[in-house]
Amino acid sequence: MSALTKNETSGVALAPRERQVLEGLADGRTLPEVANSLRLRDGTATGYLKLAKRRLGASENPAALAHAYANGSITRPEQRDPEDLFLPVEQRELIPLIAQGLRATQIAARTKRPVAVVRRDARELMAALGAKNPAHVVTQAWAYQLLTEEQVRSWMTPPEEDQGS
Repeated sequence: MSALTKNETSGVALAPRERQVLEGLADGRTLPEVANSLRLRDGTATGYLKLAKRRLGASENPAALAHAYANGSITRPEQRDPEDLFLPVEQRELIPLIAQGLRATQIAARTKRPVAVVRRDARELMAALGAKNPAHVVTQAWAYQLLTEEQVRSWMTPPEEDQGS
């Protein structure tokens, strides 16, 4: 039996450690914190993260989490009432761009807004969501239903086929 577990609806298979590393990042922890909690070396955790990203077709941590939630490859966060959260439109617009793994400079170019304004809005978004980092923004946005499977699937690239299967 394979150590990879395949989600029945998505076809994306993650090894248990790959899933654990992603779930640690989803909780807002840094990769060294995740490695420590799993009793792994930082380099080993980094390797699991790279493999998970490759399988999910993502290059950045926020995008990997968005893809994993959309595919059901990791447990989705408990839903919260979006009415409990007020976000200005400038902050809401950042969510899918952060979830795609774009950096502040890339977001600024795409939205035609100054980088300093994008950074300020991203900081305020993180504070409003209670997010610790951009990857955690994805988790919190998913919980508040500000990021959906349909949105993510609309910009996902197909994951690479696992060469070992």
